[in-house]
Amino acid sequence: MAAPLDSTAGGLPSRRRDIVVHTVRAALAAVRQLTGGLGTAFLALVLLCGLLLTALACLAGVGLLMAPAALRALHALAGRERERLGRWGPEIIAPDPPPTRLRLALADTTTRRELRWLARHATLGLLLGLLGVLLPVCAVRDTTFPLWWRLGPEEATTTSIGIGTAQTWPDAVAAALLGVGWTAIVLGLGPGMARLQAGPARRLLVAGPDTDLSLRVAELTATRAAALDAHATELRRIERSLHDGAQNRLVSVTVLLGAARRMAVRDPAGADALLERAQSAAEQALGELRAVARGILPPVLADRGLAGALSGLAADCGVPCRVEADVPERCAASVEATAYFVVAEALTNIAKHSGAERATVTVRGRAGRLRLLIEDDGRGGADEAGGSGLTGIRRRVAAHDGTLRLTSPPGGPTILEVDLPRGT
Repeated sequence: MAAPLDSTAGGLPSRRRDIVVHTVRAALAAVRQLTGGLGTAFLALVLLCGLLLTALACLAGVGLLMAPAALRALHALAGRERERLGRWGPEIIAPDPPPTRLRLALADTTTRRELRWLARHATLGLLLGLLGVLLPVCAVRDTTFPLWWRLGPEEATTTSIGIGTAQTWPDAVAAALLGVGWTAIVLGLGPGMARLQAGPARRLLVAGPDTDLSLRVAELTATRAAALDAHATELRRIERSLHDGAQNRLVSVTVLLGAARRMAVRDPAGADALLERAQSAAEQALGELRAVARGILPPVLADRGLAGALSGLAADCGVPCRVEADVPERCAASVEATAYFVVAEALTNIAKHSGAERATVTVRGRAGRLRLLIEDDGRGGADEAGGSGLTGIRRRVAAHDGTLRLTSPPGGPTILEVDLPRGT
């Protein structure tokens, strides 16, 4: 495990550089998301106008034939928005197909929720999408203004907001400073604007309370698949450990013992050397077998309980770590093993990637639940898609029908919260 970063050896500049890179990437992703949302927001505005005209026509008695087509367009646009947001975050599970007949649609919960989303996305979503496109353009235009202002006509405006004209170099530099301000707004507010634009869809387009059962079935199906994948991965890991480690050592022991047996009469000294090598290989094989056994179910859990096992992990961590445990009763063995491996993986990530100076592990057992809180003061910016082991942690937690929440803003702190059933 890596030691904590030393600010005197370049750790602090490295942390700042990581924060800047993460902030720029998040802003660029937000701009792309807002731009994509602008497209669906424009379609939402057109559809909203069409629905209002259809409603007026229905009141006049001539729009009943147009209603099914308008409702199908509404459902199609909502489905497109679910797919778009699914590419930028958690998948939005769609409800059962809603009706397209007017009388049934008026009483359908899904249709009413989609209409509420349509009104919000066609107004607030459209405004945020326009800002997501215009702000970067203004930032580039004003920041680069000193490079080309001499080439433009004399009556050209100095800034993107149309105030003043450039007559001197100080005027051009002032326009560039405004461009820096636009850039700061994009970097600071871009991710929040993207979340605000996506919020109504994530609240209103997901399967509603009336489809809780089907949603639960889908969740359990996904959880079972994740558990089976995790089980298969663990079996492959154990097989590789046994095949590449202990099995090769035992083969070496067998070969050395055979050679020592043949040399025992004519070269006793050589036979003793081979026996020493065989003993060393056997000891190494025994150590590897113990390591594999600990990876399946750590015996320290049975000997010292969860609190003691986590204290051992904290003592071996490359970052100073404090453990606070309050678990009055033992949990199910599989739950304790999951908690142990979650903390072990989290502390490994902290030591390798976070640059933290200290970490804290808090464990509480109350009301049939086991709650874990792992926190560090590192650089933050943890990404589940970045290959840091968070996907494996989520699969282990999901296999027990638990929940996982990660909070890791740039600059830290990183907080990993896990909630598991205690089991029986």
